[in-house]
Amino acid sequence: MRSRWFSKLSVIFGPRPPLNWLLLCLISILVLIALLGSNSSSAFDSVTSAAKPDIYTNYRRLKEQAASDYLELRNLSLGPSRLREFSLCGKERENFVPCYNVSGNLLAGFNDGEEFDRHCEVSQERPHCLVRPPKDYKNPLSWPVGRDVIWSGNVKITKDQFLSSGSMTKRLMLLEENQITFHSEDGLSYDGVRDYSRQIAEMIGLGSDSEFPQAGVRTVLDIGCGFGSFGAHLLSLKLMAVCIAAYEVTGSQVQLALERGLPAIIGNFISRRLPYPSLSFDMVHCAQCGIVWDKKDGMFLIEVDRLLKPGGYFVLTSPASRLHGNSPSAKKGSLLTPIEEFTKKICWSLLAQQDETFIWQKTVEADCYASRKQGAIALCKEGQDAQSYYQPLAPCISGTTSKHWIPIQNRSSGSLLSPAELEVHGVNPEDFYEDLQISRSALRNYWSLLTPLIFSDHPKRPGDEDPLPPYNMIRNVMDMNAHYGGLNTAFLEAKKSVWVMNVVPIRAHNTLPLILNQGFAGVLHDWCEPFPTYPRTYDLLHANGLLSHLTSEGCSIMNLLLEMDRILRPEGWVVLCDKPGPIENARALATQIRWEARVTDLQNGSDQRILICQKPFLRK
Repeated sequence: MRSRWFSKLSVIFGPRPPLNWLLLCLISILVLIALLGSNSSSAFDSVTSAAKPDIYTNYRRLKEQAASDYLELRNLSLGPSRLREFSLCGKERENFVPCYNVSGNLLAGFNDGEEFDRHCEVSQERPHCLVRPPKDYKNPLSWPVGRDVIWSGNVKITKDQFLSSGSMTKRLMLLEENQITFHSEDGLSYDGVRDYSRQIAEMIGLGSDSEFPQAGVRTVLDIGCGFGSFGAHLLSLKLMAVCIAAYEVTGSQVQLALERGLPAIIGNFISRRLPYPSLSFDMVHCAQCGIVWDKKDGMFLIEVDRLLKPGGYFVLTSPASRLHGNSPSAKKGSLLTPIEEFTKKICWSLLAQQDETFIWQKTVEADCYASRKQGAIALCKEGQDAQSYYQPLAPCISGTTSKHWIPIQNRSSGSLLSPAELEVHGVNPEDFYEDLQISRSALRNYWSLLTPLIFSDHPKRPGDEDPLPPYNMIRNVMDMNAHYGGLNTAFLEAKKSVWVMNVVPIRAHNTLPLILNQGFAGVLHDWCEPFPTYPRTYDLLHANGLLSHLTSEGCSIMNLLLEMDRILRPEGWVVLCDKPGPIENARALATQIRWEARVTDLQNGSDQRILICQKPFLRK
């Protein structure tokens, strides 16, 4: 019987079945497994609610990986000369941000504001297409001109939206034919930002805002930053201000700030913690940011307390009537607002109030919280304190037992940390300085490779003469696997006019506290998911060892590169450093994404290779 079937197969396919037929069989098996898996998902209905999110997330990743493997196998079966290029997405996805699908979130049962939050677990599978730029998109002007003038076609804001905005916004920017012009800091009135910044400094006891570092302020989380004018001013003072604002379909604060070359990221005060560890920022600032701070029994203020370092400042500028709200104490004529009453429970002291600006300071005494009797807020358990990546808001105080509980006034003023400070973060000083030396050498190598390419391939910006230093073509940089932040330090030492978003993968060693303590911008992120930003917001993406890390985690490299293409500006750059296998795989995928790709060997005898890619300007 066996020989009879074999002879029939031999008649059809010959004595040796072709490679394409074998690949087709393998693909069919993978697709069948995925289909059977989706049909059997009801078997998980009896699992407890606490386990469902993890099971669903892992199952979703398995399906995405199966789909990615299917596409890669199909491309291999076509042969290297016939790799399929990805098509362009439709016009409706020009400003597509995954995980923020309001209608999908509503259908999944999220409400009470949670439908506006980040929910990757309910998003449909990501499309395998390239997000195209808008019809009128132009390459941004070079820094620092691009801070004050942006192309209106690059951001999703209409003239009607601008005209319907408040008077403060109209003073902030002028909408011309195809440009949005922001008031220059050299002008007589920078929308009052300089006076406002000086007022804050004086309220905390300083002579001027140039003395912020003397008060321990180097990093600021600017909630609902408008269009970034306060952050732009703080950057001119060599402070790191990161804008964080909710996802907006049009007129996005985050999109406008990034287009100006200012650090920004999408994030909400709704139901989940922000992707930062406890004790991350020296100051949290909210100027009419639209958050009702005493809502949800003060949970939002508890989250601010979690983010603030000991001795840090919470600056709130809001009409006083909003602070009183409709609380019974306000009706009885109490001098205390609901916010002031709650801040006493979390050991904050009201430093000063002037006009509509209030400044509180967080305690430097970790035992203050436990000593509170009436209405005291409980301390977080050890497990609750460690988890911060989009976990639900928790009604407990974090960080009191952390070895990072160090008042901001007691830290060293320089960006380079002392050996004692490194040991607090559990980092061997020798490893830290070795990583920094490698980053310095790497940046020199990258720049020697990029400089001639920028001059030969990069068009001149509109209105510019021949470009001077090539680094003014690059402003927004993301280090996707930041380690200790060495690349950021190397950029600063080389006096490049860039800022770096230092991303720490959530399953890697958590070095984000170390990065933030150096005064850098950073965030935790799971690279198996999309990054919380708008399309076309970064000029340069760098990753050292990320491909190998994600492969070991079972994440799709194809999805990663498509996500990188989404957040990279046209004619932007990608620099990947990794082992030969992942680099060759990435180069093949880069061809499908239509990137120009070059592989270079390191000259130091290492087994690693560098993949340098440039994204083309695709219009149709």
